[in-house]
Amino acid sequence: MRVAYKKFESTFRSWDKLALEAADFATRLGRERVISISHSSDQSTGVIFVWYWGKPEACYQCGYDLRGSEERCPECGQAIRNE
Repeated sequence: MRVAYKKFESTFRSWDKLALEAADFATRLGRERVISISHSSDQSTGVIFVWYWGKPEACYQCGYDLRGSEERCPECGQAIRNE
């Protein structure tokens, strides 16, 4: 399993709107995939990162590249674990 993140950044939206956008994304991922939500700001820009467990890049059984695959490994048929 690899760690992934999505960055939410704005100089125009309020913190509330930025946080709602990040929270909506985290909710769609599900609590089993969310690792952490962090935030930072400077004088004009707000940034929120949602860190989460990403989809595996390689099959656990045969090592085939799974990028672009949805449910099963096209090489060996192993179900893709999205834990």
